[in-house]
Amino acid sequence: MTIAVGDRLPACTFKVRTADGLGDITTDELCAGKKVVLFAVPGAFTPTCSARHLPSFLEHLDALKAKGVATVACVAVNDAFVLDAWAKSQDAAGKILMLSDGNATFTKAIGMDFDGSGFGLGVRSKRYAMLVDDGVVKVLNVEASPGVMEVSGADKILAAL
Repeated sequence: MTIAVGDRLPACTFKVRTADGLGDITTDELCAGKKVVLFAVPGAFTPTCSARHLPSFLEHLDALKAKGVATVACVAVNDAFVLDAWAKSQDAAGKILMLSDGNATFTKAIGMDFDGSGFGLGVRSKRYAMLVDDGVVKVLNVEASPGVMEVSGADKILAAL
């Protein structure tokens, strides 16, 4: 079942890179009592993700925060070390929270997984962006194909706020 507007995010735990190594953050810790933007990419360092998707959220970060968004977070089915390196390479470290869903637990729980085995990628996340308010999905923009970014950029979330 695919998550929809009005649904509550499932209880899941992400891995994050910290100064001390790996840490955990739950969906409840992330979203309780706050507006959060979650966007997902099929993979760190991939072309559309690096050239367009992540940069769109960096470009509009201040405007999103001005509209009451507490956290902008990127979900990917990559390990936390890869996401940390990607954040540093994109000047996103400390700006965008990188959430590792290395086993696709969250991605599968919300029905946003796809099989990228034909491209050597294994299970990956569809490209999407959502606005979550206190754990409830208020806006959900999902791309028809993982290689395009037409509806999931920061500008579309900003327009919905």
